[in-house]
Amino acid sequence: MRSSKKVVALLSSGLDSTVNVFEAIKHGHEVVLALTFNYGQRAAAKEIEQSAKICKHLNIPHKVMDVTWFKDFNKSSLIVEDQEVPTGSAVEIDNLQKSADTAKSVWVPNRNGIFINIAAAYAEALGADAVIPGFNAEEAATFPDNSREFLEAATKSLWYSTANHVTVGCYTAHLDKPAIVRLGQGLKVPWDLIWPCYFTGDQWCGQCESCQRAKRAFASAGVDVAHLFKGA
Repeated sequence: MRSSKKVVALLSSGLDSTVNVFEAIKHGHEVVLALTFNYGQRAAAKEIEQSAKICKHLNIPHKVMDVTWFKDFNKSSLIVEDQEVPTGSAVEIDNLQKSADTAKSVWVPNRNGIFINIAAAYAEALGADAVIPGFNAEEAATFPDNSREFLEAATKSLWYSTANHVTVGCYTAHLDKPAIVRLGQGLKVPWDLIWPCYFTGDQWCGQCESCQRAKRAFASAGVDVAHLFKGA
């Protein structure tokens, strides 16, 4: 990313996006807006609530985008209530083939592409020259729109669709989840503010794929967040 710039962040309150916002600020970037999207996902209410808390903690502007029209063309279990989200033993995060199969259940077509394009429009309007999403190398294996190749392709596209040539950059796209936790520890991220779970509730469910990856990442990094999981 270019040096000393204003940026627009995509903030879901998950591990990756939260750490990216903290890291952007550490690098001296001004986060002129953090966007949280309500696309009809099960965890929407909690993601919005926690993202607002993160933005208040960091004193950055926050806006919630209502894109619930995603329901019109989506069959993702994250959105469709009668579709079951894989949990427990149905999730095997160390089995690439099984992870690819469960990824199909929670796949939301072109979600990140749409979010980045909306954020880029805000970036141009606000005089920012970069969009910062929260991606990671671990999930890029099963979600191609989490990959560094996708970031590069998105930047190439925005060269033509934004007058100020907005770029897309991510501080964690090359990192696995444990490394992201370690990065967040160094940034003093308040972990009780994040929401990595596919469901809404008072605590992280600990059973969905996202929670299982988070649980392993925190354990691997030696960070005790057991109290944040349901049943702890």
